Amino acid sequence: MREKVIEKKLVDEIKKLGGLCLKFNSQSMVGIPDRIILLNNKRMCFVETKAPNKKLRPLQLITKRKLESLGFKVYVVDTIEKVKEVVDEINST
Repeated sequence: MREKVIEKKLVDEIKKLGGLCLKFNSQSMVGIPDRIILLNNKRMCFVETKAPNKKLRPLQLITKRKLESLGFKVYVVDTIEKVKEVVDEINST
């Protein structure tokens, strides 16, 4: 399965919840997760999508840890099943 398929599933599921799943690009910082998710009640998190069994690159891991140290949730999603788990978790907080 390709990363693009997983990312599209994530976008579709967040839209069903009435949220935004924005493509996140930063020209000033590399290693930023692919998506920023915004839901009602000021809920926000970041998601890095990967092809199955692919790991974060070292710089992505550093950025993930930095965002988490600031109090943000950062998910890594590499399967359709993981999309459902993450969306369920995000929606329940």
